[in-house]
Amino acid sequence: MNHLTPAIVAQSAVRRLPRLALLLLCVAYVLLGFWGRAPWKAQDIEAFGYMLQLAQPGMSEAISWLKPTLLDNPDSNLALLPYWLGALSIQWAPKGLEDVFARLPFIAMLSATLAATWYAVYSLTRHPAAQPVAFAFGGEAKPADYARAMADGGLLALLACLGLARLSHETTPALSQLCFAALLFFGLSTWARHRIQSAVAVSVGMLGLTLSGAPTLALWLGIGGTVICATAQPDPAQRRLSMLDVGLLALICLLCVTTAGALDLWRWRVVPHSMFDLHLLGKLIVWFTWPAWPLALWALWRWRGQLSHVWRYPHLGLPLWFALVTIGATWFTGLSDRALLSSLPAIATLAALALPTLKRSLGALIDWFTLLFFSFCALAMWVVWVAMQTGIPAKPARNVARLAPEFVPEFSIGAFVLAVSATLAWAALVRWRTGYHRAAIWKSMVLPAGGAVLCWLLLTTLWLPLLNYARSYAALVQKITRITDQNACFQYAGISKAQGAALLHHGQARLMPMQAPQPDCQWLIIDRANLSLLSAKIRALGWVEHAAIKRPTDNDETLVMFRPANPLNLPPTRSEEPVR
Repeated sequence: MNHLTPAIVAQSAVRRLPRLALLLLCVAYVLLGFWGRAPWKAQDIEAFGYMLQLAQPGMSEAISWLKPTLLDNPDSNLALLPYWLGALSIQWAPKGLEDVFARLPFIAMLSATLAATWYAVYSLTRHPAAQPVAFAFGGEAKPADYARAMADGGLLALLACLGLARLSHETTPALSQLCFAALLFFGLSTWARHRIQSAVAVSVGMLGLTLSGAPTLALWLGIGGTVICATAQPDPAQRRLSMLDVGLLALICLLCVTTAGALDLWRWRVVPHSMFDLHLLGKLIVWFTWPAWPLALWALWRWRGQLSHVWRYPHLGLPLWFALVTIGATWFTGLSDRALLSSLPAIATLAALALPTLKRSLGALIDWFTLLFFSFCALAMWVVWVAMQTGIPAKPARNVARLAPEFVPEFSIGAFVLAVSATLAWAALVRWRTGYHRAAIWKSMVLPAGGAVLCWLLLTTLWLPLLNYARSYAALVQKITRITDQNACFQYAGISKAQGAALLHHGQARLMPMQAPQPDCQWLIIDRANLSLLSAKIRALGWVEHAAIKRPTDNDETLVMFRPANPLNLPPTRSEEPVR
């Protein structure tokens, strides 16, 4: 294998990344972004709305759980499992903490994604063809130590990916698909060494993907991955055993197909594209998977000696297959970054394979680029935060006031301490990386991962009140409840699912489709964008406009409120003046 292996690694280069530091990095990344955040528009609050509806006391019938609805519309993603998990968590939540408890299963899924990626890289790099060159007089890296160092590098590469931060902290089916794709990837990567745990992981991964709205993706990934694992066995006896494994996979696939058919999860979702749209896919991949994609391409080039028979080498074939299938799914489903999210564990694995082949000059270039980029981003976030708190510098303060009118900055000592601690940790990391120390193959991923976690942490501490104000519907619903009070009843027409979910969550409202004014439901709410289509019906039913409420950070989003033209024992409102 040596002539096919470009990795030349000494034992001194595979020293262990401190476990406590790695654990703290992962904990900070996972928790910050879930904790203390309002549901953001649009998919985040929409998915939360489905969970709220399922968790209502009157929604215990089986048909409601098999056909989640919001505003009397079914879920277009055909995702059941993430809504079930969120709804079950909400049912255990104290009043007022529903959104916090709904995130608990998603915190677990993101944690499982990180763990599955680490163990997948560890198992794949234990393959003989992935091991470094054996030295003539010894001293090459030991297999277990080498695999552990590579797994550390793969996990750091995943944390560094720009596209992972926001989407992996939302309560949407995209995170569920990422988690189960990572579990499937892990199960297939350990197929040759741990049959039972692999079968369990593959089964959970494929069924989870099926129930998360991606049954076709589950079949493509599972079938192709099993073929690669079966053909990679060098021993004919093991290859015969792999045929039994293929039979087991066939049963799992049959179960997935049956489940998807019984729950009516199959849909034709192919979106046609022209070849001119390839540049859009390229742009999405470039920013979404940065900085893993350049390293992944470098790994394919450096390991090109094995690409001609890639199906024999699961450390290359398996992540390459997962990356190609998920990128293909992104292309055929409308160039959605949410579809591309599931490719990140595989691309991070390929990026890890580049680490033992990097030249010192290329590693230094990565270090200096990430050092300057993330340091500049962190400095900009601090400057804007200081401007929000003090008004100095004046230009950033004016920009915030222009983009988020009526926003009142608030100071949190806890968030400030976390932000300062993270910034000091970044400075210490930079000092360590630029100092003299023994080389480690994961060193080139330390600054990208640390910088990505730093910026995400600053966003979710210093900027969190601003982001909640700008990206959630809380401010809009607060303006509405100043007129109607909490727990009001609204008839609705022409509003989005996200807007309806915001009224349910932030306003504790009751919603019913538009009809004539009712004694117990004398408010009508409509999105102004659809008002012209409904104006004749509104007048015919006896409604007159009362107020138009703009979303503070989006002038194109306005909800129009109506009252009955002939009052039906109307309760007093807090303000009879139209709010515009």
